[in-house]
Amino acid sequence: MSLPRTIARCLLGAALVFTGTGHLTFLREEFVAQVPTWLPLPVDVTVLASGVVEIALGLALIFLVRSRVVVGWLTAAFFVAIFPGNIEQFVRGTDAFGLSSDLARGIRLIFQPLLVVWALWSTGAWKAWRERRRRPAVS
Repeated sequence: MSLPRTIARCLLGAALVFTGTGHLTFLREEFVAQVPTWLPLPVDVTVLASGVVEIALGLALIFLVRSRVVVGWLTAAFFVAIFPGNIEQFVRGTDAFGLSSDLARGIRLIFQPLLVVWALWSTGAWKAWRERRRRPAVS
């Protein structure tokens, strides 16, 4: 792994630990505003569970270096899984995290795919997948 990828992976991990901690403590109400109304789970359970998952993924990004490719795919999948919450916040026009306009909420939607790319690039997951596809099949 290159130094820039390692730094990016650790920064993403730290950001996830911070955000996950926020789910459980000081940002809880903000995250409640993002839970889609159609989700069949209680809102508080969703916020707490996603916070625990974020902390686990963040720690895994930082410390499970040998498993970084798998952790990269899991982190990317997590970012895809929580994207409906960002869409819900935009559609409902809910103010949270200082996003008090449709423009601000819309701009935020653009950043979720960038988080997916960040997870895949910084862990080498995307590179590993491309290299695996290039290898000839063993018969």
